Amino acid sequence: MRVWLNKDDCVRDLKRLILCFLILYMTVLVGTEQDFYSLLEVSKTASSREIRQAFKKLALKLHPDKNPNNPNAHSDFLKINRAYEVLKDEDLRKKYDKYGEKGLTDNQSGGQYESWNYYRYDFGIYDDDPEIITLERREFDAAVNSGELWFVNFYSPGCSHCHDLAPTWRDFAKEVDGLLRIGAVNCGDDRMLCRMKGVNSYPSLYIFRAGMDAVKYHGDRSKESLVSFAMQHVRSTVTELRKENMNNVIRTAFAAGIGWLINICSKDRDCLTSQTLLRISGMLEGLVNVGWIDCTTQENICESFDNKASVALYLPPGVISDNKEDQSILINSLDAKEIYLEVMQNLPDFELLSANTLEDRLAHHRWLLFFYFGKNEKSNDPELKKLKTLLKNEHIQIGRFDCSSAPDICSKLYIFQPCLAIFKGQGTKEYEIHHGKKILYDILAFAKESVNSHVTTLGPQNFPASEKEPWLVDFFAPWCPPCRALLPELRKASKHLYGQLKFGTLDCTVHEGLCNRYNIQAYPTTVVFNQSSIHEYEGHHSAEQILEFIEDLKNPSVISFTPTTFNELVKERKRDEVWMVDFYSPWCQPCQLLMPEWKRMARTLTGLINVGSIDCQQYHSFCSQEDVRRYPEIRFYPKKSNKKDQYHSYSGWNRDAYSLRIWGLGFLPQASIDLTPSTFNEKVLQGQKHWVIDFYAPWCGPCQNFAPEFELLARMIKGKVKAGKVDCQAHVQTCQKAGIRAYPSVRFYPYEGRKKNIWGEHIDSRDAKEIAALIYEKLENLQDHEKRNKDEL
Repeated sequence: MRVWLNKDDCVRDLKRLILCFLILYMTVLVGTEQDFYSLLEVSKTASSREIRQAFKKLALKLHPDKNPNNPNAHSDFLKINRAYEVLKDEDLRKKYDKYGEKGLTDNQSGGQYESWNYYRYDFGIYDDDPEIITLERREFDAAVNSGELWFVNFYSPGCSHCHDLAPTWRDFAKEVDGLLRIGAVNCGDDRMLCRMKGVNSYPSLYIFRAGMDAVKYHGDRSKESLVSFAMQHVRSTVTELRKENMNNVIRTAFAAGIGWLINICSKDRDCLTSQTLLRISGMLEGLVNVGWIDCTTQENICESFDNKASVALYLPPGVISDNKEDQSILINSLDAKEIYLEVMQNLPDFELLSANTLEDRLAHHRWLLFFYFGKNEKSNDPELKKLKTLLKNEHIQIGRFDCSSAPDICSKLYIFQPCLAIFKGQGTKEYEIHHGKKILYDILAFAKESVNSHVTTLGPQNFPASEKEPWLVDFFAPWCPPCRALLPELRKASKHLYGQLKFGTLDCTVHEGLCNRYNIQAYPTTVVFNQSSIHEYEGHHSAEQILEFIEDLKNPSVISFTPTTFNELVKERKRDEVWMVDFYSPWCQPCQLLMPEWKRMARTLTGLINVGSIDCQQYHSFCSQEDVRRYPEIRFYPKKSNKKDQYHSYSGWNRDAYSLRIWGLGFLPQASIDLTPSTFNEKVLQGQKHWVIDFYAPWCGPCQNFAPEFELLARMIKGKVKAGKVDCQAHVQTCQKAGIRAYPSVRFYPYEGRKKNIWGEHIDSRDAKEIAALIYEKLENLQDHEKRNKDEL
């Protein structure tokens, strides 16, 4: 039997087959592309510590050293290594969250990895110890300046002495837990932080406390010696209570709202050692006074204590109960840590503010308020009771507010779950909600930063949609780690721009509608609203670069072209003018990454090279006429010549400000003078001018990179200091006589009324601005010296 199929049936079946194949192919393709969070088996809210812990766990399991029979082991490990390298870096993580892997085209980290033994023994060695806090560069200063005492171990993963210390450091951390904070800094990951803190050997142990210089530990590395050293820096006082002083000191403390922890020492009651009492006093500093009574000499006082407990806490009248006369709490323990925890549990909670008095109380004082919803009335962390003492110098009062008693008030503040917020003394108009860790040092850092900055929490009622004053608004999500990293930097920037720009934050998990209105698709997204103009910030998470961005908005370093202005300024440029132009399109992701670098580069070239950009989405026909075929297209237009429309296109791999600046400066005519041995001797050593000299070798890569920077320096100091270059390959003897042992070497030869020393003054910098500043400082000192000599004569 034959089945006849017509042509249309065949075509239709073929289309179905192709469609099925495409669906299957896309399914396989999508299935092979896991995002970085899935690869590391962490959530998007994971902290740096959680990411390290997850990567270490996978590294030990999937490392090629442990899977020699798996042909895919190397490629599989590269995937998780790449994911870790990106997610551990806040700036790369932000780019990845916003653009995916496309946003990382200029960063190809993750291609190399260590041996299995490294991940087992050297990687994140303190991440699993709850008593030790691994501090990173972003949070280090806030933590050690929080007001608590910190003892920090700066270590390197490859250092054998660091590994020898690790078990002792863990035991020590457990021993002093509650007395001070124990930290660790991995100098392999945070080289810049360690360099900034002057750490040049490992392990280096330092004590930090706000308001005092760091103190380095030089003793032996036993637990006992570490405890003894730490105790020298703990503020603790133990008072022996006697008949002569007892009533007075207790009454004075009660009047200030401070209780007493008393150890009654007799034959039938245990005595705490003086060391234990000092440790308890240090743990309870500012919260409770610590004392002891010797019943062999103060028998009458001891008899007045009718309880048989060795240790008791006595609180001021009315703290435990208004109707209870006996305000004592018996403590059945002789262990310092157990006594400390029981005291903390029994100390009174923060003042409860009522709905009727809230606005008035917040209008006259700074407040740190804990908001809860009925059930969560008490804090789970008794250590937070230290806030009252540690924030005393900041004049911040601590309180609680129950949102279930006044839901309208919390709703107006956009508070819908337990949290804490700083109110800055202007009622409920200016406040900021805390989105960091719910631990003491992080809350302390937030409170101190926030009350002295000018960042406020926004919502529909106060969002600056139509305000005349400019605003910087940070659209964020509390679960997003890069968002939390940006918040302290915003606070720093707001202090510098007070009176010029207002700062606000908008929580997109609460105000989804507002965020959708402004097409917010990734967190954090930072936008400047200046009346009808909207500018998105694309830079790194630092206050310095935020300030640069704002400065560039006020005084643009990059000219935005239209076809008309491009023809007028570039095509018809003056004979001595040069231009660098970025042809871009807003949808182009590499263009978006380039823009902050382009602006940064432009600021460094002011007065030397004009810089502009043109939107090829808006002016598509014009860009086509200019033969722009890809984005971004970077062109350098040199001084005008007989050649029509002459330009040079940038083909370099790196599109950072430094690389682009070096490329542009390379087209400028030489501003420095090439010197021979005779001209070096006549003009530099015997001449009556100040000189700065670049000693170089043509084959030297760093010399080639420094050459444009030196040309920039020559232009910056023109008219005051001469700039010269000596080729040390061609003029070996001159360089040897000058003591040149490395290339490039920069030497300054100031004229002081006599022949100059051939060695000159070495300048240890390769940055034009830094070198110029050093030279001007030296010249100023020289002028002051000459003036003093004349005055003396």
